[in-house]
Amino acid sequence: MDRELAQIRGRDLARAGLPALPKLIVQSGDRASWRFLEFFTANIRNKNTRAAYAHAVGQFFDWADKRGIRDIREFNPVLIAGYVENHPGAAPTVKQHLAAIRMLFDWLVIGQIVPMNPANSVRGPRHVVKRGKTPVLRAEEARLLLDSINTESVIGLRDRAIIATMVFSFARISAVVGLKLEDYYQNGKRWWIRLHEKGGKRHEVPSHHALEAYLDAYISAAGIGEEKKGPLFRTAN
Repeated sequence: MDRELAQIRGRDLARAGLPALPKLIVQSGDRASWRFLEFFTANIRNKNTRAAYAHAVGQFFDWADKRGIRDIREFNPVLIAGYVENHPGAAPTVKQHLAAIRMLFDWLVIGQIVPMNPANSVRGPRHVVKRGKTPVLRAEEARLLLDSINTESVIGLRDRAIIATMVFSFARISAVVGLKLEDYYQNGKRWWIRLHEKGGKRHEVPSHHALEAYLDAYISAAGIGEEKKGPLFRTAN
């Protein structure tokens, strides 16, 4: 087993974004080393998440090694809570590091390396975002932007309709570009927009009268009014 680990170590550790297996993992035996490698190389597919979690876990095991921990089965909630309490990072960083530790130990529990997850009962620091990071256009800025679009072509009418849909519905870009013609529909005297959000959720919002005018102008110029199952916003071709 040691020889096999040595053969795969360079390739898989590079893939995982780790310079070397943590000393504590090596000391815990070959099964722990294999499971640790699988956590990063087989379980986490997103390379950015893998790199962030590798950094978090590496920092955690360095901290534990300096405190004389020699086997991963020695960890308990008190030790994990001590690490979280004394972490020098900002609250979002600490929460991410704790998430990485929890996820790793879940993986080790499933692999029967440790009997329980010592991080499950540990709470991270509170972090409340009081102000969103997404900038919001003021009414006059939105009007200026929409009025600046050249609408002498179908493409211009389409672009104005797309931007107006985002402005008046506060929808995500992916939800707007994924709209079908049937998602712009009349209900009583009002026209509505049916947005398809993450996780299969649907969100229906009433259409602003200005948005109705922009959408109607685009649909009429594009000649797609009868294609209810087709995409609402289409490429130039």
